[in-house]
Amino acid sequence: MKIVQKDLGSKKPAYPIERLANPENILFLDIETTGFTAKSSNLYLIGCAYFKEDEWHTIQWIAENYEEEITVLKSFLEFCLNYNFLIHFNGNRFDIPYLQQKCDIYEIPFLFEVYSGVDLYKRIKPYAQFLKLTDCKQKTIENYLGITREDVFSGGELINQYHDYVCSHNESLLDAILLHNQEDLVGMLDLLSILAFTDLFNLPLRVMKVQANYYHDYENKKRQEIVLNLRFTTPLPVPVSNAGNGCYFTGHAMDGVLKVPLYEEEMKYFYSNYKDYYYLPEEDVAIHKSVATFVDKEHRNQATAANCYTRKQSTYLPQWEMVFTPFYKRNYRDREIFFELTDEFKTSRASFNKYAEHILQSMLMNDYS
Repeated sequence: MKIVQKDLGSKKPAYPIERLANPENILFLDIETTGFTAKSSNLYLIGCAYFKEDEWHTIQWIAENYEEEITVLKSFLEFCLNYNFLIHFNGNRFDIPYLQQKCDIYEIPFLFEVYSGVDLYKRIKPYAQFLKLTDCKQKTIENYLGITREDVFSGGELINQYHDYVCSHNESLLDAILLHNQEDLVGMLDLLSILAFTDLFNLPLRVMKVQANYYHDYENKKRQEIVLNLRFTTPLPVPVSNAGNGCYFTGHAMDGVLKVPLYEEEMKYFYSNYKDYYYLPEEDVAIHKSVATFVDKEHRNQATAANCYTRKQSTYLPQWEMVFTPFYKRNYRDREIFFELTDEFKTSRASFNKYAEHILQSMLMNDYS
């Protein structure tokens, strides 16, 4: 077995890693194997990145023959005891189960379930469509973030390189194998910046400014919108834009903009307890039975769910769940719901913050629909 260690010097994670755990407790992990199943393939390389003495370092254990996989595994497990937080890419589905199966095969009493951690693949996958990623492979995300690599091999292509190395012990083959794993490890330090997008949807947004704006749509009709200027908790690593539900979002670094359609029209508020109301056809409105005694019976009907409403001319904003009440609709069977842009709402920063978060969540869900 060979052990290769490197100091990364001034290299730092591209994300405030203290939000995840104490850096001294964190271990970045990436393994290389000759197959997907622990029982029928070999574990030949384990690489880790770790923080010590104010610097990040990498360490790699590589088996020089197939029989040394147990030595590699045991050396890693001993090293791993000094840490309690693992960061990996798709490790929940592959690296961790594979290592646990190898422990079971060799009857090594080690449980990875006691470790906390972050699977970068799992964290970013829910936002892939929003970010317009073609897939969630590590190299795809690295390209999206502008991260460059010297390594030209995929993990699958590396398998033949390792088989050839076992037979020949050619140092150039070893260098290629180590480089691939090394760049996976260092790449994860940079890849952490993708967590800014998970923060975008899961940490509070601040609306810094709100203004109304007029524009012309594709039919050259004059429309109105509100523009929300946002401030993020974590700077975005690359600019992003998305459109959905009639809204438009752009974000760059710490700042973003949301554009939302604004409607000035008459809408209807539907009463839920329609059995307690009469509908007045001539006035096109429902009134409560307690105040309807003065209305002639010929001019009132028992209200139904579809006509038990009152009408109101005002200014409205769309919503996609019942976040703000009371809610309004154009017609009873419409799926679109709205809320009134009241003077109270206009002066509430907290309400606009909540609304901005609701819009982004709705745009995200729209990508999945």
